[in-house]
Amino acid sequence: MSLDNIQLTPFLVQHLYKKTLVELDAVNPAAPAPEDNAILFLGNNEKNILIVVDEKEAAFLPDDDLKLLVGILTACKISLADVALVNYNKNKKLDYDKLLQDFTPKFILLFGIGPASLNFPLHFPLFQLQQYNHQTYLSAPTLSVLAAQVEQKKELWTCLQKYFFNK
Repeated sequence: MSLDNIQLTPFLVQHLYKKTLVELDAVNPAAPAPEDNAILFLGNNEKNILIVVDEKEAAFLPDDDLKLLVGILTACKISLADVALVNYNKNKKLDYDKLLQDFTPKFILLFGIGPASLNFPLHFPLFQLQQYNHQTYLSAPTLSVLAAQVEQKKELWTCLQKYFFNK
């Protein structure tokens, strides 16, 4: 028997780890405290892609919507590390200027929130790639609506293909 193939029973694992394996409430002392006007976001923004949602019930997105978003990102050959996911509903004083200042996005994707809500300097319809200020904008319905309506999901995919694969 090799040490690489040891299998522990659930009973043994429970007794080995009497406390939780991941403590969700722990605060990282090395992490700086967020400023009052700092935008909370998910991701690393490595490719300067900003995704804005308006979700009242979750910190960022419900699990099903997050799974759909990750699937969409994967199809575009990017990941959550490449984007900054911002929930409009959980951030105070969120507007166009603050988003540009904090994220310097090249591509801004809005799910379920209109450009007017963020004081964007332009207005554009759903599923239209809009160029402005050396950036590309795209607005779409909420992820839960897209999950339920295949035709709208196809429209979104067509727009994303134009942006990510036809440069």
